[in-house]
Amino acid sequence: MDVNVSIGGGQKMALTGAVLVYRGGTDTFAVWHPAKPGPVGGAPYLGEAESLTTEFLRTLAAGLGTYIPPEILPANVLVRTSEVLVWWTPAQYRTLFFGEQSEAGKDLNGKRYPVPSLVFKVSGGCLWVRALEKNERPTAITKLKTAPFWNGNDASQICIGTMRVPGSSGVEAMEGWERGFFQSEFTHAYGAARLTSFPGGFLDLCRHLVGSRKPFPVDYLTDARETLRQFVERR
Repeated sequence: MDVNVSIGGGQKMALTGAVLVYRGGTDTFAVWHPAKPGPVGGAPYLGEAESLTTEFLRTLAAGLGTYIPPEILPANVLVRTSEVLVWWTPAQYRTLFFGEQSEAGKDLNGKRYPVPSLVFKVSGGCLWVRALEKNERPTAITKLKTAPFWNGNDASQICIGTMRVPGSSGVEAMEGWERGFFQSEFTHAYGAARLTSFPGGFLDLCRHLVGSRKPFPVDYLTDARETLRQFVERR
């Protein structure tokens, strides 16, 4: 097994201790062993075991980047952990941008379109987007739809490209992720997923909807073949 550690800033690191896990039969517990200085020129050694305190575990979690400070969660947040943030947005109107090199660049770029209710997921600096058939908060068993946009692959992961993304995946960054997604250019189909059942495909649907004041026609959404729970749990 290969283990790699990357530490930025070039700071000097020193061993301060180790958490050791002991197991016997069906019992398991962990203790902290502080590091003791060894003889001159020698390596440090581990001292006697000490009980782990709640404060120590909180400090350790913060150092490892897994501690989440208390937050007031907006009503549209669906899941919030140290590794993933998932939220939904109601159906609305958005301005869409298309790359000049695409055949949609001239007549569709910068126009207003109705878009369906969406589910966003952020994890590890990556973004996934799915659509909802109903304009309401989804449940764990809600069946998701394919987001009807370019730049997303079959698994709904968005090709970031030159998209401006927040430096955080916290609740305060949700608006930034949405803004980055919609202000970036849709340039290409990124995968084999069928984006819409509209006759003529995605671009013809955009031409049909440009400037419309009616809601997005959800009958043209295609099945993503996963529930919200599966979308959240998928890595």
